[in-house]
Amino acid sequence: MGYGAAMLDIAIVIPAAGASRRMRGKDKLLQIVDGQPLLRRQVKVALATGAHVVVTLPDHAHPRAAVLQGLPVQIISVPDSNLGMSASLRRGIGMLRGNGILPRGFRAAMILPADMPELTTADLQAVMQAFDNQAHPTLQQGTSANGTPGHPVLFPADCFMALMAVSGDQGARQVLRHNKHRLRYVALPGEHALIDLDTPEAWAEWRSENVVLAPG
Repeated sequence: MGYGAAMLDIAIVIPAAGASRRMRGKDKLLQIVDGQPLLRRQVKVALATGAHVVVTLPDHAHPRAAVLQGLPVQIISVPDSNLGMSASLRRGIGMLRGNGILPRGFRAAMILPADMPELTTADLQAVMQAFDNQAHPTLQQGTSANGTPGHPVLFPADCFMALMAVSGDQGARQVLRHNKHRLRYVALPGEHALIDLDTPEAWAEWRSENVVLAPG
């Protein structure tokens, strides 16, 4: 699989340091989609945009790291991942800001959940293009075809400090609320922006209703 034209001033952060507690002993990110672990699929979908891709993991020795071998991604360990999604955001966005001291030239960061198997490269590119089409920096959020807000969400660089200050499992929601005056929506096909799979039942239902999707 080739990767897209360079878009290295936009980063995609994939938070993948969670414990999959609702999977009752299984790892949702290692479930097979299109013949490969879901996490590897998500990373390949992200890389195909040409963006710089950051993946947060509990540590570099975690089994999830093994499924990313050979892919040009930056892996960031999150030793405090037990503190929730916010820990992944702080670590991932902190890397983009040079550990919070000096900006590294990224003008935006997209947060791409790792457990959403229907999102495609075209979906991510649509959100990026919507950002590029604006005269001033805006936040861009993917929605379902009928307009229900979901993922991914793209934040301009002036939101990085706020993202580094989030806490708990609210993640970036508080940053979205504080910037709703410049939040724009991008309609994606079907329910691509909404479907996340974090329980065995959700996986079983999804597999019974869907043909496995290609990662592009």
